[in-house]
Amino acid sequence: MGQGNWGPEEVNRPRTRIHHGRGLKELTEGAERKVISDITDLPGVGPSTAQKLIEAGYTTVEAIAVATPQELSQVTGIPIVTAQKIIEAAREALNIDFKTAYDLKLESINRRKITTGSRNLDELLGGGIETKTITELFGEFGSGKTQICHQLAVNVQLPEDKGGLEGKAVYIDTEGTFRWERIEQMARGVGLDPDEAMRNIYWIRAINSHHQIAIVDKLFDMVKKENIKLVVVDSVTGHFRAEFPGRENLAMRQQLLNRHLHQLMRLADIFNIAVVITNQVMARPDVFYGDPTQAVGGHVLGHAPGVRVQLKKSRGNKRIARIVDAPHLPEGETVFVITEWGIRDPE
Repeated sequence: MGQGNWGPEEVNRPRTRIHHGRGLKELTEGAERKVISDITDLPGVGPSTAQKLIEAGYTTVEAIAVATPQELSQVTGIPIVTAQKIIEAAREALNIDFKTAYDLKLESINRRKITTGSRNLDELLGGGIETKTITELFGEFGSGKTQICHQLAVNVQLPEDKGGLEGKAVYIDTEGTFRWERIEQMARGVGLDPDEAMRNIYWIRAINSHHQIAIVDKLFDMVKKENIKLVVVDSVTGHFRAEFPGRENLAMRQQLLNRHLHQLMRLADIFNIAVVITNQVMARPDVFYGDPTQAVGGHVLGHAPGVRVQLKKSRGNKRIARIVDAPHLPEGETVFVITEWGIRDPE
């Protein structure tokens, strides 16, 4: 999270530094040095409390840092005030605090990109799919959402000089759209061993919205251990729409979806990984001119992703991608194709 990238004027200032490999913090002010490498190192977490936290899925300092006092209090039985102190210590260990705009500029150096396989699409996205960010792909059936997700799950394994991150992928499948056969084809298309490429993709079928949320909770422990660099949720809204139909359930659906999206945002930011979600579309009957389709999820989903990309079918195997919302990217659109070997540029 930008650790170690200090300006010249900051070199001699006492600092809290974090070791990326284990999420450590060293307090170097004065002679005393305190290192937090495990949840048992956090103040107020004894063996009994630690066991309860681990059983509830809070196995890392990162997982505790993004929890709420109410959550920790409920699973451990400790007072909310004590839970708040534990969370504050975890956040301090991870340096989750105020930063200057200059600090954010330095942190942006650590953001990395995954190639989509199409130069046109990479250029539209400012170099590819970015880490520390949620990228949303939305469009009608057959517009290429799942095809891009499959391609990214393969490409993230490539060396950095070929547009990858030399990491693994997690594919959360909510609609049964994942196909190992497609991974095999795409792996051959980029020169990877198909079987090895498939071993580096962790697939799981989310059976309902609560299971979907629980899966992401588990990832806060898994990401660091397994060198995960990409998390795909295909699709993010399917279960929520099915389980909370009608206007009377709208508030509950949006609250749960909001919680899920914030989970994914924290996951991307803390571990510097890419998160890609796909989304369905719906027709707006009140629109008579222009495109009547819009992404499902309303304002909750509209404000969550860092980059929103609309995909549309074109002639044959051609697809059109358009940037709908991205604070750091200009509006624009481009064309890519879906071939036997994966996502490519038109010839």
